[in-house]
Amino acid sequence: MKAILLMILTFAGYTIAYHTYGRFLARKIFNLSETACVPSRELEDGKDFVPTRKIVIFGHHYTSIAGTGPIVGPAIGIIWGWVPALIWIFVGSIAMGAVHDFGSLVLSLRNQGRSISEIAARYLGNRVRYIFFLIIFFELLIVIAVFGLVISVIFSMFPESVFPIWVQIPIAIMLGWLIYKRPASLTLGTVLAVVMMYVTVVLGHFIPITMPAVAGIPATGVWTLVLLAYAFIASTVSVKTLLQPRDYINAFQLFIAMGLLILGVVASGLFSDLKIVAPAVNLSPEGAPPIFPFLFIVIACGAISGFHSLVSSGTTSKQVSCENDAQFVGYGSMLMEAALATIVIIAVGAGIGLAYKTSGGEILSGTPAWTAHYSSWAASQGLASKITAVVVGSANMMAAAGIPKALGIIVMGVFIASFAGTTLDTATRIQRYVITELSGDLKIRFMMNRYVATLFAVGTAALLAFATGADGNGALKLWPMFGAVNQLLAALVLTVITIHVRSKRGLWFLLPGLPALFMLVMTVWAVFRNETAFIAEANWLLVLINGAVLILSLWVVAEGALVFGRRPR
Repeated sequence: MKAILLMILTFAGYTIAYHTYGRFLARKIFNLSETACVPSRELEDGKDFVPTRKIVIFGHHYTSIAGTGPIVGPAIGIIWGWVPALIWIFVGSIAMGAVHDFGSLVLSLRNQGRSISEIAARYLGNRVRYIFFLIIFFELLIVIAVFGLVISVIFSMFPESVFPIWVQIPIAIMLGWLIYKRPASLTLGTVLAVVMMYVTVVLGHFIPITMPAVAGIPATGVWTLVLLAYAFIASTVSVKTLLQPRDYINAFQLFIAMGLLILGVVASGLFSDLKIVAPAVNLSPEGAPPIFPFLFIVIACGAISGFHSLVSSGTTSKQVSCENDAQFVGYGSMLMEAALATIVIIAVGAGIGLAYKTSGGEILSGTPAWTAHYSSWAASQGLASKITAVVVGSANMMAAAGIPKALGIIVMGVFIASFAGTTLDTATRIQRYVITELSGDLKIRFMMNRYVATLFAVGTAALLAFATGADGNGALKLWPMFGAVNQLLAALVLTVITIHVRSKRGLWFLLPGLPALFMLVMTVWAVFRNETAFIAEANWLLVLINGAVLILSLWVVAEGALVFGRRPR
């Protein structure tokens, strides 16, 4: 199939879905009101609760939920074929992921910006609060520890990306100062910041930075420490100082990168006859787990991800200035992420076929190029392999549009590292909110201090990262179970949304209810399969943690079933 036709059809579908199903949810299901009181105005403090313009909060929310998820997930999920991968991204994002993100944002807006664990307690009972807290804390712990490592790996792969990534920080602070202190024109400030950012991208080509080992700590370990220290600072200062402006300009960086990729697809389609060279369906790739249920676990961001509810109910709900903005921010950003995942499918399914250099130096094209990279599950596993497939395919398509391949590689490297950085910032801040909320419930006063709570969040992530040595790879021990835990959280959040909708709109509860049931079946199935695999490998640490998460999740489902069986109130 021609890639350009595939892109046009899916993008048109996302646009139609936003203006039809998204609008229906906003008006008929959640009944959004322009005059409703929102947490950013009711609890405005200039630090965390800050009324924010719609386009700015969209940029923050979108870059926070995206991270590297819609990049690495589709890059490995395509091994089962581009058709099932794309169907899951398209249908999952419209009917499940966007409903999940939108619904969790609305619930938090109507509960003083509280986290999803606090909201679950309101609908399902107090016992659920602590279960949700354990699941969320565990997920965020892994995210913070692993994303510090992810960025350090990207820095090692693309040393040209280091300079522009770090220079983004003063550029973002400058933009925040211009907007909130001057105040200057948002349009003028945006143009200035984005131009400066892309100047640093070009300069990065001439200023590659490689981190040396320090005091016996490998480069990845050093970068992990530096990034965790940065996350502590970034998550304690006002959102107006760094979080909002950095995520906002990163969003524009994404829009430009996506624009270049779309231009590359068009140019490749016109001049190179760009076609999907990956198999349409491949149910038995060598060494891969079965497509059911693991396709729905491997491809999370881009279709549905539990982490998104933490952003919706963690940072975003504290900054939305009008309830009507929730459709654009919650539903719209999920569809934009699905569009990015679609472009990634095209890059690794078609772009890689334009030219692929093997480890032996041979240049392949067409189906042999795709097969060389995706010869087996083991060959396509690993962060470096996934990123390589995306970067090579994207740079090939950009080259067809006249963009030098070397520059295209730098643009993609900075793009991926920037997304990972925004996720690290946001995850640390959300972990602080979660710790503070629970400490308030338990009357642990000193843990309610923003600096103490953030130090605990970063400190526990550091302990996990360095649990197995100085290279910072400790969190990878728990990574095999992260996908299933993340999707279980999505299913549980959809369950809470279902109970809320049932109490307000009767049978319309099926709109979030059916996705909740589907995700519960798929993820519990995956967790059971993981448990048997961990037992077979005698990996008793994962057996214990995975089993505990499964029990806690089933407990939440049981609590939800009991509440669901009562008369709605």
